[in-house]
Amino acid sequence: MEFPIPIAVLDDYQNVALSFADWSALPEKAQITVFTDHIAEETMLIKRLQPFQVICVMRERTPLTRQILSQLPNLGLIVSTGMRNASIDMQAAAELGIAVAPTGYHASGAPELTWGLILGIARHIVAESASIRGGGWQTTVGKDLKGKTIGIVGLGRIGSKIARYAAAFEMNVIAWSENLTEEKAALQGARLVTKEGLFRDSDFITIHLVLSPRSKGIITAKELTLMKSTAYFINTSRGPLVEERALIELLQEKKIAGAAIDVFDEEPLAEDHPFRRLDNILCTPHIGYVTEDTYRIFYRDTVKAILEWLQ
Repeated sequence: MEFPIPIAVLDDYQNVALSFADWSALPEKAQITVFTDHIAEETMLIKRLQPFQVICVMRERTPLTRQILSQLPNLGLIVSTGMRNASIDMQAAAELGIAVAPTGYHASGAPELTWGLILGIARHIVAESASIRGGGWQTTVGKDLKGKTIGIVGLGRIGSKIARYAAAFEMNVIAWSENLTEEKAALQGARLVTKEGLFRDSDFITIHLVLSPRSKGIITAKELTLMKSTAYFINTSRGPLVEERALIELLQEKKIAGAAIDVFDEEPLAEDHPFRRLDNILCTPHIGYVTEDTYRIFYRDTVKAILEWLQ
């Protein structure tokens, strides 16, 4: 192994990676390059990454496919934030002799953002703040949460937290997923319903599933068109779980009250994407896990993983 070790930190959008951990623990053994921009074009990405022996990736921002990994002859270690990163070809990495190390994770960020988005769309917080900034006053009438029905698609680690938040707001909680039972739903304070029943009866629908080949596109136009005209759709899980074109058409035609979306089919979101122009959607740039405590864990564990690999 030659020193200094060239290390790349990718997709550090806010340019904060070096401030959330003590990178000086790698004295004279590391030459760290931080990239704050995102490259999606494969040839350009390969050219950028070829010199590096260590690549530190933020979960699912930059895909590392077999095609890319096979053209990075210097690469010995990938450190990925979080315990699971579906955008890394793990089999290819193993075959090429590239180690992959995960980091810890702070699990409260995504459910907290989800509830923030629910409150944001229900009470038109962004629009009313903009009115104040523009010299105006009240312009909308908000929706109550108490007594309303929230439908949770996926009642796992995050979905069960959403159920508890909803109970605190005195909402009716219904849930559906492919393997959910009445008993499991009841343990989380929810009532099991059919997929169609959830979309038909909910005032707020929120998705909390792991993206996999089986779950991709699990929410289609068929389900979305069952929604009430007064209902809201929330997705802080993964964009490809939902048929995006169908959701766009639903919003364009004002067939539902609105949506709150933190995740998209392709990220960063294209400048001309319809979500940027619709007036009945609240969008955030995949910030469910972007919190101070989470980043401290991510980058602290990144430094630790690099040290262990060097040793």
